[in-house]
Amino acid sequence: MLRLQAFKFELVPNSRQERQMRRFAGACRFVFNQALTLQQANRQDGGKFIGYVAMAKRLTAWRNSSATAWLADSPVHPQQQALKDLERAYQNFFAKRSKFPHFKRRGDRASFRYPDPKQIKFDAANARIFLPKLGWMRLRLSRSVLGEIKSVTVSGSCGRWHASILTQREVEKAVPEGTAAVGIDMGVARFATMSDGAFIAPLASFKQHEARLRRYQRAMSRKRRGSRNWHKARGKVQRLHSRIASVRQDFLHKASSALAQAHALVVVEDLQIRNMSASAKGTAQQPGKNVKAKAGLNKAILDQGWAEFRRQLEYKLAWSGGELIAVDPRNTSRTCPECGHVDTQNRQTQAVFRCVACGHQAHADVVGAINILARGHRAAACGEDVSRARPETERSKAKRAALAKQEPTEATTAGSACCGAVGIPCL
Repeated sequence: MLRLQAFKFELVPNSRQERQMRRFAGACRFVFNQALTLQQANRQDGGKFIGYVAMAKRLTAWRNSSATAWLADSPVHPQQQALKDLERAYQNFFAKRSKFPHFKRRGDRASFRYPDPKQIKFDAANARIFLPKLGWMRLRLSRSVLGEIKSVTVSGSCGRWHASILTQREVEKAVPEGTAAVGIDMGVARFATMSDGAFIAPLASFKQHEARLRRYQRAMSRKRRGSRNWHKARGKVQRLHSRIASVRQDFLHKASSALAQAHALVVVEDLQIRNMSASAKGTAQQPGKNVKAKAGLNKAILDQGWAEFRRQLEYKLAWSGGELIAVDPRNTSRTCPECGHVDTQNRQTQAVFRCVACGHQAHADVVGAINILARGHRAAACGEDVSRARPETERSKAKRAALAKQEPTEATTAGSACCGAVGIPCL
């Protein structure tokens, strides 16, 4: 099987190369914004979407125009990739996978991509890389680059530049090293609680640096916007945000790698992070309740990085031959794993679970992880569609009600029959 993998390293450019990279990133940003402006104007005039081929011809005209002749000083391939990125953004918007494309601002994360591997030279022995119109550049090699180079993406943030080298190589189908299955209950007090009783303590990277960040932001607010001192203060804030993100990524990578290597099956909750972290402020006519407490909970949820943790688990398990299953999270911490009784009174506190029917007592997060693992076994054995086992929105409820009025299909009339595999009854 073919595996695409990116290897990211920090670049060590000289002053000329750093200026050039800023210019190249600015040119790609200009091309992206110019194409987006043209797309919006064309849409307002009633025209159809302009495809990449037609937009690439506009790019040639921009590079040859006297008004934007400076575009020709930058390599053309990264600018063409900016047009492809815009087309992909539109496709994601049309498929309702993302919001409408927005303009790129100066000062945001700068990046550009070289898609042609024939123009790229990589010297691993001397830890350097050759990129068009930049020449040879040093990089900090922290590991070996495996596979054939397909593209290189250069990105800059907080005064540091990185190169992400995308490679492709043929690998054998992986066989999982571990044979155990585990259910994971995500939380704030405990980052991840496993069904075997073990747990991972939360890192809370943002909380650790929150006081310093507040101090830097307060100092920045006292500066005149756009002044040199304002830019210095802004750089401090950006560097601290970058450090917070880097510490969080390091924690998530270590935790997900350890779980992927030790287990063949990992079952997690299919959490809707965007809904869980939505603001409770409400409107002036209908103000929300417990707004301050909900804001603190939202901050803690986003600080943990649950969505990124699940994303890393998914691809790392696939690489190691394992499998990740996401199940419906409803009532996982209210269901007794011994007798199956579901009651809100089973969990009267955050940590203690005590079944009102049979008296079983355990840690509430461990009980939730055990129930999550059981649902994962049912999904694997009985083919339960876990993608539909998620909290319904008002739109999905209305759609389901409309479908219920129609003639039922074979899938909906099949009932909840189960094969009874692994000795666990389906709910």
